[in-house]
Amino acid sequence: DKAIQQIKSISLSENADGSKGLRLAVTGGGCSGLSYKIEFSQPKEKDNVLSFGDVKVLIDPKSIIYLKGIVLDFKDGLNGKGFVFDNPNAKNTCGCGESFSL
Repeated sequence: DKAIQQIKSISLSENADGSKGLRLAVTGGGCSGLSYKIEFSQPKEKDNVLSFGDVKVLIDPKSIIYLKGIVLDFKDGLNGKGFVFDNPNAKNTCGCGESFSL
């Protein structure tokens, strides 16, 4: 719920017309081998589109296998502020939580 509220808040400035969705993707790189990518973008033809109320989440076909079962949360405590990925598929993660390996 916190992540959805934060995405809505950011969306008001980044996505004023509501045409974009929040893209979650996995790319090569990072200290553990694979990195998460998060951005607002237009839906593409082969995207998987998930709806959470007013929030559209876009995941490309290559990333969906790495993101199956993932939980996106938002933390704003004393230890930092930002989106946190809880990925049940990850065998190893780096200290910053921005990359992982299978």
